[in-house]
Amino acid sequence: MRITQTMVSRNLLDDLGDVTERLSRTQERLSSGKQLTAPSDDPFGVSQALMFRLDVSTQQQYQRNVQEASSWQDATDTALSRVNDAVLRARDLLIQGANDSSGASARQSIATEIDQLIDEVKNEGNAKYAGRYVFSGSATLTQPYTQGASDAYAGNTEVMKREIGPGVQLDLNVTGQSVLGDGSGGILKVLRDISNDLKTNNSANLQNTDIAALDAAHDTLLTAQAIVGARANRLETANSRLQQLDEASTKSLSNVEDADMAKTLVDFSTQQAVYQAALKSGANLIQPSLMDFLSN
Repeated sequence: MRITQTMVSRNLLDDLGDVTERLSRTQERLSSGKQLTAPSDDPFGVSQALMFRLDVSTQQQYQRNVQEASSWQDATDTALSRVNDAVLRARDLLIQGANDSSGASARQSIATEIDQLIDEVKNEGNAKYAGRYVFSGSATLTQPYTQGASDAYAGNTEVMKREIGPGVQLDLNVTGQSVLGDGSGGILKVLRDISNDLKTNNSANLQNTDIAALDAAHDTLLTAQAIVGARANRLETANSRLQQLDEASTKSLSNVEDADMAKTLVDFSTQQAVYQAALKSGANLIQPSLMDFLSN
C-alpha cells in the first residue's frame, strides 16, 4: 500500500490529539487535585467516591445534630442549676420563717424574698438557646412563663428528639411543666404556698406541709438535672464516635478520588516532553511540495 503525505499528516494529527488529550487530563488532575475528573475515568471508583461522599455528608449532619443537642443541654443545665440555687435559698428561708421565734413582721420580709425567688425561677424557666425557649416543649417560640402573680405554663409537654446516628434518637429537652410546674403543682406552686403561709403566719404549714412539699419538688429538680447530665455525657461519646467515622470515611474518599500529586507531576512532565517531541517530529516529517500534492 502506498503511503501518501495525506495519510502521514492524518496519522500525525491523530497521535497529537491523543497526546494532547492525555496531557489535558493530567493538567486537570494537577489543578483540581483529583484523580477522578469524569465518570469515564473510573466508573467503579466514581461509584465508590459517591458512596463515601454520602457517608461523610451523613456523618457531618449527625455531628451538627449532636453539637446542637449538646448546646441545648448546656443551656438547660445552666438554667436548672440556677433554679436549684433558688430552691436551696428558699429552703433556708422557709426554715427561718418556720421558727416560732419569727414574728409576723419577719415572716412578711421573708415572704417578699420568696416572691423574688419565684420571679427568678420563672426567669430561668424562660431560658433561651439560639433564640428558642428551652423549656417550652416543641413550642420553642412561645415564652413559657410570665412575671407576676400568674404562674401558668404557656408551653406544651411535647419532648423533641434529635437523630444522632442511624436509627438512634435522643430526647432533646425537658419541659417547664415537668420540672418547674405551674400554679397547680411543682416548684412554683410550692414556693407560692410558702409565700402565702408566711404572709398569713401559718406556722403549722410552714413547719410540716411546706417543708415536705419543697423537698419533693427539689428531688424532681435533681432528677431532671441528672437526666440532662446523662444526655450530655452520651452526646459527648456520640460526637467522639462520629468524628472517628468521619475521619475514616474522609480518608477512604481521599484514597479513591485524590490524585497522587508526585506521580501526576511526573506524568505531566513526561507527557509534555512527548508532546513537544511529537510537534518537532511532525514538523520534520511534513515537508509538503508541489510534487507531493500532485502525487496525491
